[in-house]
Amino acid sequence: MADVLIVDDDAAFADSLGETLESLGHAVRRAASGAEGLAMLGAHRFALVFLDHRMPGGMDGLQTLAAMQARLARLPPVIVLTAYAGSAGTIEAMRLGAFDHLTKPVSRDAVADAVRRALASATPAAAAPTPQPEPADEGELIGVSDAMREVHKRIGLAAGSRAPVLVIGETGTGKELVARALHRHSDRAGGPFVAVNCAAIPKDLLESELFGHVKGAFTGATADRAGCFKAANGGVLLLDEIGDMALEVQAKLLRVLQEGEVTPLGSHRAQRVDVRVVAATHRDLAQAVRDGRFREDLRYRLDVLAIHLPPLRERLADIVPLAEHFLRQAAQPGPAKRLSAEAARELLAHDWPGNVRELRNVMERCQALQRGAVIAHVDLPGAGGGTAAADGAAGGLPADWFDATLPEAVSRLEKLLLRHALAASAGNRSSAARQLGIHRQLLYAKLAQYGLD
Repeated sequence: MADVLIVDDDAAFADSLGETLESLGHAVRRAASGAEGLAMLGAHRFALVFLDHRMPGGMDGLQTLAAMQARLARLPPVIVLTAYAGSAGTIEAMRLGAFDHLTKPVSRDAVADAVRRALASATPAAAAPTPQPEPADEGELIGVSDAMREVHKRIGLAAGSRAPVLVIGETGTGKELVARALHRHSDRAGGPFVAVNCAAIPKDLLESELFGHVKGAFTGATADRAGCFKAANGGVLLLDEIGDMALEVQAKLLRVLQEGEVTPLGSHRAQRVDVRVVAATHRDLAQAVRDGRFREDLRYRLDVLAIHLPPLRERLADIVPLAEHFLRQAAQPGPAKRLSAEAARELLAHDWPGNVRELRNVMERCQALQRGAVIAHVDLPGAGGGTAAADGAAGGLPADWFDATLPEAVSRLEKLLLRHALAASAGNRSSAARQLGIHRQLLYAKLAQYGLD
């Protein structure tokens, strides 16, 4: 049995969560505000805290969490709860030391699993600096799917470190946005962010671009050049498409990562740099190592903290929010067009080989070219001839789906995908969860929701 504190201004939710925790054998106390929660933590030792993200009054959940870090020598695991999942909130909560960040409503199984993991955690949350103000455009990392929320959590956990980060994902999934989020939510936010595409620069010029050169180092070097590492000093350097970097440059990059020094071309004087490196690639670096195209020691040096970005076809819940976001961006400063239910269903049925980049291009085209205020099914490029992600599993979408509302259609598609994953895995739920890109606990909850358990 553990003593658990619930800090939430929603009395009905707090009572429900409290009953669940008590049924699991734990003792529960409740606080209706951040200030009340801080006072109770100062007077009593709790093994676990459930903290609401959005609370009225002087302190919201993140401000309360920061105050807990500042006042308590040993902070118990804190699970932040929110009814409004957003990338910035999740990242900041994890950066501030939250053990986990869950979305309301929370099922009994999810609560039990979170409590078990939190109480088993022996390492107290580390102190963190005061949170920076959220950026004006919180939608840079749009994603409400479980797969993207895991990415947000991973960013939050990695933001406080100085170790290299390897971002892996298909072309167009938004790897640079992840790097920018790591920069924005770290203590290097006030420093520069520099991005260089290793595949777009010839190998003869890439070394100079990264490490700089001195005057006369080669033909055409008419003046000293600092290079990207010096330009990013005190901040973050994104090495995009690092899987395409020439082996000769890889060797010099490895030394910079190990020693923290760069030597410009034509110079023998090493210069100290303080740069956090984020590398991104769509290639399989392990296979590249086996093929002799990538250094194994550099791969291990870069792959300290890895963030895997799922393709858009595995993030069905994100497609419509992303599409609406891109329409608003393309419309500024005017009014954005709206998606009809038929158009939304068409977007969900497409397999998006170009990922988020393709979706953005389609929405910008629709916003610019369609005259009406509502985008219809026929207005989308390739309408009527697109591919469907579920076609292989179900032989096409049933006709009556197109008479349903969008929530109804999404629910039917979820149920279809669950059945297909269970059939493909011969009923092995762990394998089905991996195939769907979700946690087992969420799979159990979905099976119960649709009566498939």
